[in-house]
Amino acid sequence: MGFEVQDEVYVAKILEGEGASNLPIGHPIAILVEDEGDLSAFKDYTPGAQPSEKPSEEGEEVVERKSGERIFISPLARNLAKEYSLDISQIKGSGPNGRIIKDDVMKAKEAPKKAPKEAPKEAPKEAPKEAPKEAPKPEVAMPSGEYTDIPHSGIRKVIAERLLHSKLTIPHYYSSVDVEMDTILGMRKQLNEFSNAKISVNDIVIKAAALASLEVPEANSSWQEDSIRQYDYVDMSVAVQTDKGLITPIVKNAHIKRLGEIAQEMKSLAEAAREGKLKPEQFQGGTFTISNLGMFGIKEFSAIINPPQACILAVGSTQKSLLPDEKSGFRAANLMTVTLSSDHRIVDGAIAAKWLAAFKKYMEQPYSMLI
Repeated sequence: MGFEVQDEVYVAKILEGEGASNLPIGHPIAILVEDEGDLSAFKDYTPGAQPSEKPSEEGEEVVERKSGERIFISPLARNLAKEYSLDISQIKGSGPNGRIIKDDVMKAKEAPKKAPKEAPKEAPKEAPKEAPKEAPKPEVAMPSGEYTDIPHSGIRKVIAERLLHSKLTIPHYYSSVDVEMDTILGMRKQLNEFSNAKISVNDIVIKAAALASLEVPEANSSWQEDSIRQYDYVDMSVAVQTDKGLITPIVKNAHIKRLGEIAQEMKSLAEAAREGKLKPEQFQGGTFTISNLGMFGIKEFSAIINPPQACILAVGSTQKSLLPDEKSGFRAANLMTVTLSSDHRIVDGAIAAKWLAAFKKYMEQPYSMLI
């Protein structure tokens, strides 16, 4: 941080260099002096030590004249005498050649002054009655126990900065729908009988979100200083939890990849992310983000937008529910709740509803994604 002074001064000594951190309040960081001649007094100064009183060959000792008399005084002593408004001609020096040093100034400052005449003594007044003492307040017991301070990792600092910036500067709003999963669960079971890569529900969600983003390109956009940038392709960022924090590897051109390709790519990206081997181009960028906590049993949640993207889809778990049915009155169905977080500068409410309708269509009619 910067430090501005109002008067003209000289920097005699820098005590804490650039990049110093965790300094307590009141900790000195530099020494400033008003006179250039005082710089040499702090040349060898170290925190906690007193400035040297020995004169150096560079003219550390200052000589002043008054009525033809030579007065020797150290720079520090001269400054102290000036600060305490003391006449140096009245101070007796104890240093070499009668030089006045700091101790001489401090003794002159503490010397007793003539006591003023005593005022006539008054008759002792009756002591005021003491107010009744309040009962001592009970001490509040502070919680006790051990704890551990874990230093911030580099990735944790980046996550904190980006998410805080997103939440403070982007006008979030949230839209949710329930998706019937029975057809998709059946299709996934059939596909895994023939696919070399095991296809997960999350892989199907990536494909459906990519096609919905291509169909509703307003949601596949980013906020620029002078424009809204709308993408003709879909690079899908997918949140992956690692030991060091959250990272979002990217399935590039997800809209044109088959489910088996997405499954294989996500498996390798997730492994590289957990091992810390992702290359920058594998997690920087992206046009849309998916965060799936359904596998952890979370029914629904709202995610924070990954800037400069316009939207992020939060995917919850699949749960059994009863739905109205015209024939039998009620029927059992597997429902998954998804919540779309949108940047209101880019995506209006009607656009978010349109995107969720497209996503729901692809999820409930999953075979259309295979055409």
